Amino acid sequence: MACIRGERPVFSGVSLRLARGGALTLVGPNGAGKSSLLRILCGLLRPASGTLTWKGTPLDQDWAAHRQRLHYVGHLDAVKPTLTAAENLRDWARFRGTARAVPGALEALGIEDLADVPGRFLSAGQRRRLALARLVAAPAPLWLLDEPTVTLDADASARVETMIAAHRADGGMAIVATHGEIALHGADRLDLGDHAVPADMLMAADDGESEEEQW
Repeated sequence: MACIRGERPVFSGVSLRLARGGALTLVGPNGAGKSSLLRILCGLLRPASGTLTWKGTPLDQDWAAHRQRLHYVGHLDAVKPTLTAAENLRDWARFRGTARAVPGALEALGIEDLADVPGRFLSAGQRRRLALARLVAAPAPLWLLDEPTVTLDADASARVETMIAAHRADGGMAIVATHGEIALHGADRLDLGDHAVPADMLMAADDGESEEEQW
């Protein structure tokens, strides 16, 4: 699989496979394409070459179904400032079509005391915790997490690691982009810096071959 952003080749020759309970950490220098790869995997970007599949079925046959089986947490926390923390989560759970209890999601990230606090009064770390609480409030088998522990303190980072471990133990999958250390026992590692290509080499590197990315 290859990625081009703004006519600039970002990476090429990337191939990955993820099984139930599996995890993958994406590493590499700034600009290596970690965020771009996550956006490709959730359908927000299209790869320049390659095919993505879920259990052998190409994702482009039904992107709507694919988005229902994943959670993507990017750099933006997407917290509505006028809604309380609990209301933000409740709206998200309804959007995802689940009735899972919001209090448990708040407790998982240690922000149950902030349930009635409007989003505009939350600190950067608290907003990040709230964004990650969506993973618990509305379950999905695949988590795509872009720097999930950024702005978090040690306690919150440990809670995120515990959440991911529990998710995997239940058969879930996680792909995590990170610049720091995050404990993902037995996770595979993909360094996108190893797949960087100069612009004039992109077509030669791909050579017209299609690579299947399977889950």
